Amino acid sequence: MTQESKTQSEPEAKGRRKGEEAIKIILLACASVSVVTTVGIVLSLLRETISFFSEVSVVEFLTGTKWTPLFVPQHFGILPLMSGTLLVAVGSSIVALPIGLASAIYLSEYAPDRVRRVVKPLLEVLVGIPTVVYGYFALTFVTPILRALIPQTEIFNALSASIVMGIMIIPMVSSLSEDAMLAVPRSLREAAYALGATKVEVATKVVVPAAFSSVVASFVLALSRAIGETMIVTLAAGSTPKLTLNPLESIQTMTGYIAQISSGDTPHGSIEYLTIFAVGMTLFVMTLVMNVLAQVVTRKYREVY
Repeated sequence: MTQESKTQSEPEAKGRRKGEEAIKIILLACASVSVVTTVGIVLSLLRETISFFSEVSVVEFLTGTKWTPLFVPQHFGILPLMSGTLLVAVGSSIVALPIGLASAIYLSEYAPDRVRRVVKPLLEVLVGIPTVVYGYFALTFVTPILRALIPQTEIFNALSASIVMGIMIIPMVSSLSEDAMLAVPRSLREAAYALGATKVEVATKVVVPAAFSSVVASFVLALSRAIGETMIVTLAAGSTPKLTLNPLESIQTMTGYIAQISSGDTPHGSIEYLTIFAVGMTLFVMTLVMNVLAQVVTRKYREVY
C-alpha cells in the first residue's frame, strides 16, 4: 500500500469509527428509554402509595374483604378488586389459551402456506379492534345470549367480560406460539415421523414440548394483557367490588376501579385519590411477579437448537 493510499484510508477509518460510536450512543439512548420510563412509573406510583399507607394499614389493605373508599364508613380491603381481576383473567385464559394454542398448532403443522397467509392476518385483525368496541360487543351481544341461556345472569357480569377478553387475546397466544413452533427444526419432526409417529403425536409430543418455553411466555403475556385490560371490564363486568367466585355476578376489577376514580370527580390529594396509586402499585406487582415466573420457566425449559 502506497503512502498516499494510507493517507486517504486513515481519515475514512476515523470517520467509520466515529460513525460507529455515534450509532452505539443512539442505540444506548433508545434502550434506556424503556428503563427510564419504567423507573419513572414506579417512582410516581411509589410516592403516592407511601402516602396512602401512611393513613391506611397495609394489613387492612391486603386482607380486608370490603372495598368502599367512596362511602361512609370507608373500607380499604383490596381483596374484592383482586378477586374480580383474577376471575376475569382466569375466565379469559380458559377461552384464549386452548383456542390460541390449537390455532397455532394448525397454522404451523397442518395449514398449507396458502391458507396460512390468509388465516393468520385475519386472526390478527382481532388485535386491531379497539377495546371499547369489545366492551360494547360484550354488553350488547354476548350478555343477552348468556341471559337467555342462564336467566340468573346479571346484566353486568364477569362471564361476558371473560369470554370477550379471551377472544381479544387469542391472536396474541396463537401468533407467538406459532412463531415458536415454526422455529423448531424440521429434523425433529422428520425423526418422529421416521419412528412411526402420527401428525398429531408429532405436533403434541415433539413440536409443542420443543417450543414449550416460548409458548409459556405467550401465555403469560396474554394473561398480563387480560389483567391490565380496562374498557371491556368497565363496560361489561360492572363496578360492584364483590368478593365472589360466581362469574354470573357483577364485579369490579382493579383497572375498572382506576378508570372509575380517574374520571375527575375525586379531589386531588384525598385518600380516595391516593387509592388509585395503591391499586395501581398492586397491579404492577402482580404483573411483575407473573413476568418473573415466566422468565424462570422459560430459562428452565428453554431449548436451543
